[in-house]
Amino acid sequence: DNVINSHEQFLSTLIGRYGNRIEKGKFVLEGKEYSLAINNGPNALHGGPTGFHRQVWAASQSSENELHLYYTAKDGEEGFPGNVEIQVTYTLTDDNEFKITYQATTDKATIINLTHHAFFSLSGLANPTATIDNNLLTINADFYTPIDEVSIPTGEILKVEGTPMDFRTPHTVGSRIDDNFEQLVFGAGYDHCYVLNKPEAGVLSFAAKCIEPVSGRNMEVYTTEPGVQLYSSNWHNGFTGAHGATFPRRSALCFEAQHFPDTPNKAHFPSCVLHPCEKYEQTTIYKFGVEK
Repeated sequence: DNVINSHEQFLSTLIGRYGNRIEKGKFVLEGKEYSLAINNGPNALHGGPTGFHRQVWAASQSSENELHLYYTAKDGEEGFPGNVEIQVTYTLTDDNEFKITYQATTDKATIINLTHHAFFSLSGLANPTATIDNNLLTINADFYTPIDEVSIPTGEILKVEGTPMDFRTPHTVGSRIDDNFEQLVFGAGYDHCYVLNKPEAGVLSFAAKCIEPVSGRNMEVYTTEPGVQLYSSNWHNGFTGAHGATFPRRSALCFEAQHFPDTPNKAHFPSCVLHPCEKYEQTTIYKFGVEK
């Protein structure tokens, strides 16, 4: 179970009820304080130790290329309020897309921030899997949410301009990842939420593109979410995966489409509260191709 107790427990899993961190595992909703498990330094991370990534989901297949997943999170589960019904659909489209659609309803006001913690190695798997330093990255974001030394957003929305956080034009991941820049020191590399440039809130729009120059493989990310967390697998330690592959530090990239970390404690961040009369909806697409 040592793998489960480390960062690998979240490898390419469905994350909920709240993706990313909540400061000290506490938040107030409609006048009541809720306390969550502390599982990442002093903070709550990714819905807790028995979050959605540890649950067995019901599944049905509607076609060769479409899988529906169902889960009911109980009121009080991992400390969160409300019975929440979740349906997630994975679709492989004829356009080389891995499309994820999420829907959720609740019987009581709650917070929700679903994401997929997919780790991508466009170079392919190997022993050891190659570093992502040469990956050419573009992120459609003028701003990001800076963090403190325990990875909680300070509440500021800062410009990427003039910093190693700027991927508005393509840069390799490795070109600035070890710069003596406080944010990269705090994250041990990239582990930050980017505030996506949106024509309007909730619209499916371009978020990021990654190119692996040796193979020419590329991936584009589109999402309806306001943010995407870029994580450069800074804590991987060479553990073994499928087909004898090993995953050393910085051998994969994550693009976790989501609301901002610690939103329940930051009133000016886009709300993650879900009421009984509402439906939570999200679409995120990972589209694969080859550079011409």
